[in-house]
Amino acid sequence: MKVIDFFQIKNSNISPTDCLKWVDCALREKYDCVLPGKISIATSPDVFFNTMPVYLLPDKRFGVKIVSRFPERKPSLQSDILLYDSQSGELLAFMDGSWITAMRTGAVAALSISYLQKKNAKNYAFIGLGNTARATLLCLLEFVKGPLQVSLLAYKDQADLFIDRFKDYPNISFTVYSDVQQMIADSDVILSSVTVAHELFAPDECFKPGVLVVPIHTRGFQNCDLFFDKVFADDVKHVCGFKYFNQFKQFDEFAHVLIGENPGRESEQERILVYNIGIALHDIYFASKIYDKLSADGQTLDLNMTTDKFWV
Repeated sequence: MKVIDFFQIKNSNISPTDCLKWVDCALREKYDCVLPGKISIATSPDVFFNTMPVYLLPDKRFGVKIVSRFPERKPSLQSDILLYDSQSGELLAFMDGSWITAMRTGAVAALSISYLQKKNAKNYAFIGLGNTARATLLCLLEFVKGPLQVSLLAYKDQADLFIDRFKDYPNISFTVYSDVQQMIADSDVILSSVTVAHELFAPDECFKPGVLVVPIHTRGFQNCDLFFDKVFADDVKHVCGFKYFNQFKQFDEFAHVLIGENPGRESEQERILVYNIGIALHDIYFASKIYDKLSADGQTLDLNMTTDKFWV
């Protein structure tokens, strides 16, 4: 078994283009895979453990990710991945999942924006300015080559740190808002990656026609469930328990847009909501690609498992 740590993954020269390609490929084979719903255990309102298995049938790999959130830990979100050969049952690798989680989440958000934003979208708003937002913008920059107007909701010193991260990208202009409702009203695409929100971000009238909202962690946009024209998700199991699920005007999984079974956006006036909450399909697909790339490196750990039938 290989042990592949955070720094090996982070320093392996995986580009945003790679990440976009991998999430696209994984979603296109979604219906050839076995993807149970995640098991979530909350030990308090803001602390959780999620267990996320998947069988990648086309790739002959099986894996599971365990992600946890502890607000006082740095980083608060951490994850670990086990990757197996599905033909032999061999445990191939124990891997850090934190970099994978951040980049696959940002790549999926960017991919859904590329397919579902209106043609003349200009203003991109970010609520929550952590690694998920950074990963999303890095991936957006792979296909938005012209001027990019980015709005940031002020929170502590994070807007300054975010702007400094992208100071070498001359096509980005930043505006920092303290009023979330005004920022939403001014924006064509709204991405939220906050993990905790105890109230709605804005009333219905703030969301203009044609807006695309991507609330990665679902919080703060429940009113949109009731009046947006279309709702997409990475997996129906993530949203079928939502309070207003049965009142969505139109619903489908985003993968059906990629494989041509759903037209996606059909007018510049449609308000569209995309719940890309996160599926193990992407984590284990990334882990499989990274294992193939790095399997010659890293520490090998022998678990000294028995190879014979044993008696207790």
